[in-house]
Amino acid sequence: MLVQKHGVTYYDKDKATPGYTLYSRNGSDQVWLIDMGGKVVHEWKTTGGTTNCNYLRPNGNLFICERVPEGPKVKSGKGGRLREYDWDGNVIWEHIDDHQHHDARRLLNGNAVYIAWQEFTADEASRVKGGNPGTEMDGKIYGEVIREIDSLGKVVWEFSNNGPEFLDKYEIKPLAPKYEYGHANTVSPMANGDYLVSYRVFDLIVIVDRQTGKLKWEYQNHELGGQHDCQELENGNILVFANGHNTPAAGPNYSQVWEIERQTQEIIWRYFPRKNPLTFWSPHISGCQRLSSGNTLIAEGGKGCIFEVTPEGEVVWEYINPFYGRHGEIPDGEINWVFRAKRYAPDSPEINGRLR
Repeated sequence: MLVQKHGVTYYDKDKATPGYTLYSRNGSDQVWLIDMGGKVVHEWKTTGGTTNCNYLRPNGNLFICERVPEGPKVKSGKGGRLREYDWDGNVIWEHIDDHQHHDARRLLNGNAVYIAWQEFTADEASRVKGGNPGTEMDGKIYGEVIREIDSLGKVVWEFSNNGPEFLDKYEIKPLAPKYEYGHANTVSPMANGDYLVSYRVFDLIVIVDRQTGKLKWEYQNHELGGQHDCQELENGNILVFANGHNTPAAGPNYSQVWEIERQTQEIIWRYFPRKNPLTFWSPHISGCQRLSSGNTLIAEGGKGCIFEVTPEGEVVWEYINPFYGRHGEIPDGEINWVFRAKRYAPDSPEINGRLR
């Protein structure tokens, strides 16, 4: 398919949700804030490749994960440096952990929470089930720890997936490499302080009780197909990007966005194109956001496409990232991949009064 147009390709002003959209290209050293017409109205230049998550804090600062060369050789979602930049691009906070990957959040109390690799012991590795045989990394298997630190970088809380509640129950998907037990790609703080975590190679979303350090909710569905960007909605339900990669269902794979009712674990809303679902497809990265209007913003990451849909599934805004660049996973080409995108209302704390 030849993409004929970049930037905003469609805009229904009566149905789209006004605001500014924040995103970056995977591996880029820039983060862009665009208006509804696709114009860049603000940008940040970072000192390291911005591999994955970035978002605005209520004070208007940019929180971001940047790649460092040190740490395990696992490439997927590699980060290592958490940073907060003010609106003018000055670094005001930093924490380095070369095992960090994929996701991190700065909390309102000044703490930060992030995902980090944790090398399994020989005993733990021997208990790992599933995965593609012989694909350990230098004989090692990495699990993951959800780590919370204070503003000075001191660890104040941790949760690991090396216990029997995981090893006795969950196994790596058959075609996934064996060196990553879990491949967590999202840690999302919940309203009550608990953490919602997505484990891609288990097709699993869990809630970790912040007080007890135990799992209090588990949702596994192999139709998720290596999901991303799970989050709690105001109604208590869970929104998630279901990538649809290597699902057991017969027929071709395509992506979806689901809203899951937490108590019944029923999918009460889902988006995919009714006319040719295969036009919506990103086997990796990607994200979603429920907007104040009830519409949903979707980042179809592998195509660099960000679009907004109504509850009925009508597309009312679409933008294709025009910024391409080199990426290690595609050595002979360029990509415009987008890990996530977030929309901020003009009168939101993150934006209000900062754009003139």
